[in-house]
Amino acid sequence: MTEMQTVDYLVAGASHAALSALEAIRMHDPAGSVAVLAREDHLPYSPTVLPYVVSGRSKPETVALKPAAYFAQNNIAILAGRALTRVDAATKRVHFANGEAMAYGKLLLATGAAPIVPPIPGLGEVKFHVLRTLADATRLHAALPKARAAVVLGAGLIGMHAAENLAKTGASVTVVEMQAQVLPGYFDAAASQIIASVFAANGVRLRLGSRVEKLAASSQGCTLTLADGSCIDADLLLVATGVAPVIDYLEGSGIATERGILVDDSMRTSVADIYAAGDVAQARGFYGGKPLVGGILPDAVEQGRIAGMAMAGDPATPAYPGSVPLNSYAFFGQQALSVGSQSEGELACQVTDAGTNQYLKIVMRDNRLTGIFGINRPFDPGIMWQLILRRTDLGAVRDQFIANPRETARQLMSQLWR
Repeated sequence: MTEMQTVDYLVAGASHAALSALEAIRMHDPAGSVAVLAREDHLPYSPTVLPYVVSGRSKPETVALKPAAYFAQNNIAILAGRALTRVDAATKRVHFANGEAMAYGKLLLATGAAPIVPPIPGLGEVKFHVLRTLADATRLHAALPKARAAVVLGAGLIGMHAAENLAKTGASVTVVEMQAQVLPGYFDAAASQIIASVFAANGVRLRLGSRVEKLAASSQGCTLTLADGSCIDADLLLVATGVAPVIDYLEGSGIATERGILVDDSMRTSVADIYAAGDVAQARGFYGGKPLVGGILPDAVEQGRIAGMAMAGDPATPAYPGSVPLNSYAFFGQQALSVGSQSEGELACQVTDAGTNQYLKIVMRDNRLTGIFGINRPFDPGIMWQLILRRTDLGAVRDQFIANPRETARQLMSQLWR
């Protein structure tokens, strides 16, 4: 494309939200010109696949969400290596790091999130890994065989996935987490204790409720000093302390932001003809309506679909129902599921069996599901997500649902989705 070509629809970003928007645009407008901007020199892929690239289960060349032929067949120009540096809403242009610019009719910002690097003294002077891009995953995969003493900062999903992969290579692994439990954003203390015990049984050392005071380079790699004065030596360091929406390119754009880009229920920003979706968007929460950054795959897909429909002027565009957390986490042959909120309702059921690593917690309000959490107690997270979003009344089957949530939910949804 030439430097200042105009497209009817410009999509900045190339993962789930962006692809969902492209499909919605093409469903309603098969002729309008469309371009998608990819920051990296790869076809679109999902960040959720990165732990499997690290482990070697997935090869970088096989993880594309769509083949190149998809974009050609749908008359979509995909421009790789285009990182936004500025959005000029007044002239409806975007500017790239390579000095190029492009004009648009409608713009979707789906630029995702980037790792948060904590301000720990000495961190900038030592070599460390993060895990957010395919290049990050490839570098970490290459480093695994050489690692003998690894430290992971952060016990969220990324950190715990990495710790498992490192442990399976035979490395000595320590996870350092400031909070008192693993996966604090997904499970309560009882469930997290089961997960932590499985990691401990597989040789992973967990330093919970610990803070790194400083780091220093060493002959092997680096030395971490914790707040209690103890030290840990590492030849591989992974920083997995969270992510934040990529919005640095919005300075001076007039687009309203808080933690992310503020959007309404049609994914519109505060500026005409500009939309946002996915990890970068701060949309209405399902519980109470307070705007939040959801950061989960199903949200990205739904937000992208709504944004694409609204951009194309589809009269059937639905209102965004609000963000409901949903996560599925496999670890050392175990399965953990987390859907909804632990605090928006009353405890309807909690069963813990540490001996078999089983756990189930169900939260309801007025006989409507608001959260369900399980370890090795299988249920369909997508169906539970829909039951919450639809505010389905479970009063008639409450006892049956608590006794067997998976089968009861399947029966309900087979009726509701007809």
